[in-house]
Order: sequence, then C-alpha cells, then structure tokens
Amino acid sequence: MSSPDPTGPARPVRAPRSLRVDVEDSVIVPLPTSYPASLLGRLRDVTDLRALPEEDLPGLAEEIRDVLVSTVTRTGGHLGSNLGVVELTIALHRVFSSPEDAIVFDTGHQSYVHKLLTGRGPHFEQLRRPGGLSGYPSRAESPHDLVENSHASAALSYADGLSRGFALAPGRHRHVVAVVGDGALTGGMCWEALNNIATSDRAVVIVLNDNGRSYAPTIGAVGRHLAELRGETGRFRLSVFENLGISYVGPVDGHDLGQLDGALRKARALCRPVVVHCVTTKGKGHEPAETDAVDRLHTVPPAPTGASTTTPARPAWTSVFADEVVRLGRDRPDLVCLSAAMLRPTGLHRFAEEFPERTIDVGIAEQHAVSCAAGLAMAGMHPVLAVYSTFLTRAVDQVLLDVALHGLPVTFVLDRAGVTGDDGPSHHGMWDLSLLQAVPGLRIAAPRDGARLARLLAESVATDGPTALRFPRGTPGPDVPELRTEGGVDVLHETGRRDVLLVTVGPLAATGVRAALKLDEHGIGVTVCDPRWVSPPDRALVDLAARHRLVVSVEDNVVVGGVGTRLAQTVTAAGVPTPVHALGLPTEFLPHSPRADILRRHRLDAAGLVRTITALAEA
Repeated sequence: MSSPDPTGPARPVRAPRSLRVDVEDSVIVPLPTSYPASLLGRLRDVTDLRALPEEDLPGLAEEIRDVLVSTVTRTGGHLGSNLGVVELTIALHRVFSSPEDAIVFDTGHQSYVHKLLTGRGPHFEQLRRPGGLSGYPSRAESPHDLVENSHASAALSYADGLSRGFALAPGRHRHVVAVVGDGALTGGMCWEALNNIATSDRAVVIVLNDNGRSYAPTIGAVGRHLAELRGETGRFRLSVFENLGISYVGPVDGHDLGQLDGALRKARALCRPVVVHCVTTKGKGHEPAETDAVDRLHTVPPAPTGASTTTPARPAWTSVFADEVVRLGRDRPDLVCLSAAMLRPTGLHRFAEEFPERTIDVGIAEQHAVSCAAGLAMAGMHPVLAVYSTFLTRAVDQVLLDVALHGLPVTFVLDRAGVTGDDGPSHHGMWDLSLLQAVPGLRIAAPRDGARLARLLAESVATDGPTALRFPRGTPGPDVPELRTEGGVDVLHETGRRDVLLVTVGPLAATGVRAALKLDEHGIGVTVCDPRWVSPPDRALVDLAARHRLVVSVEDNVVVGGVGTRLAQTVTAAGVPTPVHALGLPTEFLPHSPRADILRRHRLDAAGLVRTITALAEA
C-alpha cells in the first residue's frame, strides 16, 4: 500500500450545531469527552488517519465495527450498510483530502464511519438522540458533510454540479467523489447525471459500493449487469460505464485495504470521470447482519427502555395495512401492488408472498413507479403504490400529470406520514397533504386508528379515481369509536355547548378527544370530529362549522396548504362567518427527535391543544 498522500490541509471541524441544547426543551445530554486510548481514540480528524501507519489500519477497522455494533444497537440506526463500508471509508479518507476534495454519500445512511473519522467520534454515543448527531450527513456538524441526503440517486447530480463549479472557480484542482450504492443506480437521476458526466473531462470519481442490495436484492438489468461484472475474471467485456465513455476500475474487493488504496489512487490520477467498482458485503464483520437475508438489520430500532409490560402489543400501522391489502387482493384479481425497492418496509412483502405475479418492485425509482401505476390503471388494473410519504414527494409531477390528469384509479399508500422521529428532517412526512391537496380529483384519507385504516383502504380501492391514504410510523392507539356520523364525518365527542368544533386529522383524533375532556372541565364545550376523508373537505364540515362559534383544525403536516387552511377557505367560500384556526407544524425543517417530543414542542399534544383552544375561546 502506498504512503499517505494528502493534497492539502483539511480545515478544522466546527463544533456541531446539532449538539446544542435549548434550555426550554429541558433535555440535557452529557457527552463523553473521548474514547479510551485506542486507535480510533487517537483520530481527532482525517489528518491523523492519513498519518496512521498502514499496519494499524486492520485494527482500526475492527475497532470501528465494534463501535458501530455497540452503539447502533442501543441508539437505533443503519447498521448493515455502515458495517459494509468500513474499509472503503478508511481508504477514501486516506486517498482524498476532505473537505478540499468533495465526498458525497448516496445515500447518507452509510456515513457513520465517515462521521467517526472526521472528528465526531467523541459524540457518536449520542447518534440520533435529541440534541445529538444526525443519522445522516449534516452540514451543521462538520465541513466534511456537503450534502444532507437521505434519498437515493441524487449524489451523481451533486457531483456533476460540484465538479462544474470547481472547474469554473479559480484556484487549485479539486476532486469530487460520489459514493453510490448499486441500489441507487436503479433510480433515473443517476443515469441523467451519468449522461452529463460521461461527456466531460472533469475529475469525478464514482465509487460504486456494490453489495447486491438496498433494502432487498438489487432488481432489474442494472443488478444483473453488475453481477456479471462481479463474475468476470478476464474482463473481456466492456461495462455499461465504459460504453458511455467513463473509465472503469474494478471490480475490487471492498474490504481489502490494499486493493482499495491502489484502485482509488489510480482513479484519482486519471483526473477524468471514472467508476471504481467496489464489491462489499452488507453487515461485514457482524454475523447476524451478514446473514440477514431480509435486512432486518438494515435499520436497527433503539434498545427498549422503561419497564416491560404483559399487555399484548398492537400491530403497527404498516402491519394493519399489510394484512388488509392481502385480504383485498384475494377478492380483487385486478389489484396490483407496487413498491420502490421497499417491499418489506411498506408491508408489501406479504402481498408478494401470496400474489407474486401481481407484485412489482421497480427499484429506487418513485417517478417511474407512479407512471407505471398509471399504465396499469389504463390497462384495467387497480394499482396500490405503497411508499414512504417523504419519498412520494419526489414524484408529485407524475401524480399530477400522469395519474390525476387522466382520472386514473390509483391508490397511493403513504407510510411514515407526518412526524417520523429519529431519522430527522428529510424523513418527516409533513408535506404530503400540502402537495397532494393541489392535485385535482385526488381524494385523501387519514385513518385515526387501525380499524379505520382497514375500512378506508377498502374504500380507496373501490374508488374510480385517484386516492391517497396516509398514516404515521409506529403503532396505532386504541380504536376511537364515533358517537354518530354526519355526512362523511365521524363525530367522536360532543357536549351540550357548541363553543368549539375541533377537526382532527388521522391519529390526532385521540389527542383531540383527550383535550376536549379537559376543556369540558374548564367550561368550554368542544365537538371533536374526524373527517376520515380529509381532502377535499366534506360538506358536513361546513354545516358543523356553522353551528359553532369557533373551528380549530389540527394536523401533523405543515400549516401552509394543509387541511386546516383548505377548510378555512371552504368555510369562507360557503359564506359561513365562523372563524377557522389551523394548527399544525411550522414551515421549517424539524430536527430528529421522538414523535411525541416534536408534537409537544409545537403544542400538538393534548396539553398544548388545551392551552391554545382556551386562549382562542377566551379572546
């Protein structure tokens, strides 16, 4: 292995802004000052890594794996993907000089080792904890983090733009390195970027981290082609990258530090676009993760805390959906389910087990998934596309113009809607209502509990037009029964006095009922209702509003363009003078924190609703 070859001094790491704690939050998290005397403990920054003797590197890799396993199994986070890039990340920071050389990870969930090597080891124990390190790259934490990316297939576009900018700016030569998983190559943005990168002479190094899977085995022709390259010994065949005009190095063993060092230095010396094909093993060095065929250790939940309980656990929202869509599939031979590389996380693996011929995984390609669903609907099928809320926002144009413009019967199931918690700003599904309410003809349902999820899904697939069904991460609370139904609206609680109409969206219904009971004690009469189909607003909501002095809506979506905003417009347009106050989330990127904490901070818990409604009623 060659000696370290730094190309310029690395700037000192700033104090992570995300480690600051607001006094009003009352969350004080003590941070360790350093690791014990060890190889990892000696690394204050990547400059120390470059000075480390080569013979110490295998020991360093072993220490890093120990830290990953011990920490992530307690804090929760992405384990398998980071175990697979230990040697690769060490080699990257030995060969390239971050942050002078730009290193972008696609996706950012594989950046834990990068964090450990760039000065954040002392804070790693607080990964994904309130006030601690983000589970993704964070510009507030370090100048080594350029892109706060947690969605796949964008890194090559960033790399194209960075390299163009570097070429236009005066000064020294800078490399751009994009670490891209094989699963990310199933997304169209990668190929749009490659189409531009391939015709340039800019120093873009594409490190292909090929472990044969994202959440699941990489599908389609891309996965097949990479498997063929991995299996070739004589290298008699050109790779697709070489056919595009991009240099190709590999495949190399992504866990052999010597091979990695040689390949990366060769790529760096070319000073043109080049792919370094690194074959890695997801979960490397931790047998449960290496042999995890269904990727249960892709994302590890935090260790349980608090006293145990003998109460049987209720099924998660995702499990309720998974069971119901299978039941519907038995009765509906035209029902087809689609996923964007997330069959298991969205619960569609159960449908796939029973109806493999009616299950489609398009890879990490949400835009294609939506338009493919449109084609299925045109062919007489009823597609159900299950995707995380935050990922559907990448395909709003297709929802608008490929599905809704044609009035097609496609059902979008948005898992992880609203506040999601520990994955942070890029994973909160707090924009879907605002974006989708602008789509003509699209009906949106928000179930308040598991029973309503099953009913609304059945109603969705029976609808001759586009529908969306949104629910949060986690487990539904107990079912909230209705007192009566008015039009399409369920009335959950009412008193003799009609002071306030409280309109709740989805699982905030239970919160609204708790708040109403407390407000009753204060002499404020509250009617709590659940629209079930939250958009477009049901006419019954206008009639209910006319019979109350004040309307308050509450949702875990941004207020701008949300359900409450549209309800206020509808009530005003109907000539009803009752004022409508919309409560929701601010138009900000919210940090990672447990869902309950975020709702409390923004007064969307029961106590917060009581304070807000009391002030409004007494004004």
